[in-house]
Amino acid sequence: MEKCYATDLSDREWECLRPHIPAPNKRGRPKTHGTREVLNAIFYVLKSGCPWRLLPKDFPPWETVYWWFGRWRTDGTFERLNAALRRRLRVRLGRDPLPSAGIADSQTTKTTGVGGQQRGYDGNKKIRGRKRHLLVDTEGLVLKAKVHSAKVPDQDGLRLLLESARSGLSRLKHLWLDAGYEGRGRRWAEEAMGLSVEVVRKPPKPVPEEVAKVWAREWAKEGKKIDWRRLMPPRGYVTLPRRWVVERTFSWLGQNRRMSKDYERLCVSEEAFIYAAMIRLMVRRLARG
Repeated sequence: MEKCYATDLSDREWECLRPHIPAPNKRGRPKTHGTREVLNAIFYVLKSGCPWRLLPKDFPPWETVYWWFGRWRTDGTFERLNAALRRRLRVRLGRDPLPSAGIADSQTTKTTGVGGQQRGYDGNKKIRGRKRHLLVDTEGLVLKAKVHSAKVPDQDGLRLLLESARSGLSRLKHLWLDAGYEGRGRRWAEEAMGLSVEVVRKPPKPVPEEVAKVWAREWAKEGKKIDWRRLMPPRGYVTLPRRWVVERTFSWLGQNRRMSKDYERLCVSEEAFIYAAMIRLMVRRLARG
């Protein structure tokens, strides 16, 4: 490579990532381009959002990069790298490598006209596209990602997410959800997965001052003196327990232009980019530490 881009892996970052890279196959023709160069090209596409065919000439040919991306997507390399780096980062933070609690949520994104399946209309968000379903630990690190049609309700999407994560999360015992999962989604998580589920709801909407004063006057007629200010919930931003953690993870993903929309033909390609974004974030933290 002739140029150095901001998305390239530094020497320290590569040293953190290299032990987890699968060993190359000794059979067949020797590799022309190194794994580090291919990863740099994938991270460039992720951050810049450019199409594969518009990769700068400083990287390996786009056909080579896309072939390796497809291979690592199919054999689960991105997901394994994400799991290995997550365990390593949790140990550095003084946590158990396998989390016992998690937070799940979904994000509906628009899609482009590149074709493909698994697209639908989310009547709640008024968006036609796909949903990104994430299961994260209490640090916001992705445990499992599942991309599906936006027409799938959150209750059913939670089942798709947890069923695919069942084998690798044996220690998971507690789950935080929002009110959109109330009903069959929560019941399935408790009965089929054996999880203790806590639904975190938004605070009630503030009562108009005039209504609160009327209530106070009516209670005063009955001999009960109540300050009308006590009838109103606190104003301003209220942090919901644990809900902000998964929202922050969606914000981390949104810093990559490739994630601004769903540009992929296949849902598994979008899932691979989610894992790639978290790999880039975690390897940067490990190198700095």
